[in-house]
Amino acid sequence: MSARVVRRSLAVGLPLALLGTVCVAGTATGAQDRHHRRAGTARVTASAVLGDVPLAGFSNGLLPGTVGDDRGVMLGGIGSDIYPAGREGEFWTVTDRGPNGQIKVDGTKRRTFPVPGFDPAIVKVRVRGERVEVLRAIPLTTRSGAPVSGLSNQAGRDEAPYAYDAKTPLAYNPNGLDTEGIVRSADGSFWLVDEYGPSLVHVSEHGRVLARYVPEGLNLKGADYPVVESLPGVLLHRKINRGFEGLALLPGGDLVLAVQSPLSLPDQDAGEASRNVRLLRFSTKKRAVTAEYAYRFDAVGVVDPGEDDTSELKVSSVVAIGGNDLLIEERTDRAARLHRITLPRGAGILGSRWDAPAASPSYEELADPAASGVPVLRKSLVVDLGTVEGVPGKIEGVAVTGRDTLALINDNDFGMTDGTGAFDADGRLVDSGIETSVTLLKLPRPLTR
Repeated sequence: MSARVVRRSLAVGLPLALLGTVCVAGTATGAQDRHHRRAGTARVTASAVLGDVPLAGFSNGLLPGTVGDDRGVMLGGIGSDIYPAGREGEFWTVTDRGPNGQIKVDGTKRRTFPVPGFDPAIVKVRVRGERVEVLRAIPLTTRSGAPVSGLSNQAGRDEAPYAYDAKTPLAYNPNGLDTEGIVRSADGSFWLVDEYGPSLVHVSEHGRVLARYVPEGLNLKGADYPVVESLPGVLLHRKINRGFEGLALLPGGDLVLAVQSPLSLPDQDAGEASRNVRLLRFSTKKRAVTAEYAYRFDAVGVVDPGEDDTSELKVSSVVAIGGNDLLIEERTDRAARLHRITLPRGAGILGSRWDAPAASPSYEELADPAASGVPVLRKSLVVDLGTVEGVPGKIEGVAVTGRDTLALINDNDFGMTDGTGAFDADGRLVDSGIETSVTLLKLPRPLTR
């Protein structure tokens, strides 16, 4: 294994518990938060790390000839989500769109794709001792068997794609997916969510895209798979790179999708300042959204002591824990908290004035949605991961493994960083040193009632 050069900021690589001690000075978390911190103690029982797997070898082993030069990038980014695979210690994971970063050119940030031939994949892993082993990988392909790619879909809506040095433009690809959440149905097929559309993607057990469900009015042309405009059109106002991230499979077969961040309504500034996000319920039988729920973040300083930028808040993981009960992960890149919610009956805010982009004020602008008659989901804190020693940063996937046990997975971004220092003079990756890890956690009390 080659030596790795750590170039990320210290904060991003630190365990959450240590970050809490570093950043807490001068921050009042509130009496309620202090009460929750004393209520019980979770503990890490094991942690395993994914070894170095050259990305070209991984990709070309699935779809020969897709990656000519991986620029020294190793397999990573599988921490977008984690879902139990049946046997103890085995999980389904999914990559995101692949290695990517940002470089500022003439004062404007450009999105880079250092390995543009990379194809997102479903990856089955096994935790064995201190290692995460890859058991199987399934590439995501179009109707004709071509790789979907992870490239941006539409000019004017998605970020323009560039090569690793941010100088050479790349072509948009309407098939491209920035996959995040994953669940597996009883029939062996998979459901994924995507940040570009945002979209819900149904995938066969062999990785072929069966259908991509997108917001009404997206008008995505040229995709080599069925595109169905069946999601609320208000989702067209998703923040760039903050589409769907969390996905849960309810016992009855319905799906719950989480928009990662508040929508940009009526504009980007309103979305950046908002704490109001949306969850959707999708019927896999009707192939339609049947409910939309209002969810409100805690204050950013409660989620991440010392952070004062509300736009750093995200929903990354949504996990079914029985009936209509879910775990919702609120996080920044440095901290995370898991809350329990129960989905109510009814359609929630689906089809209401809050789904109208022209509503004034918008749902996102409301400082107190409940006071304006919005039925905000009630939540209760299950665990503050920032207080648990041994939990890494940027946890994006959570899986329930027992009555009082969880598996967590982090997104290491393929070892990528932003800026011109991400690659050396020969165009080879200067790895961040952050590993993909699966962390096993025991909670102080059972999740099931």
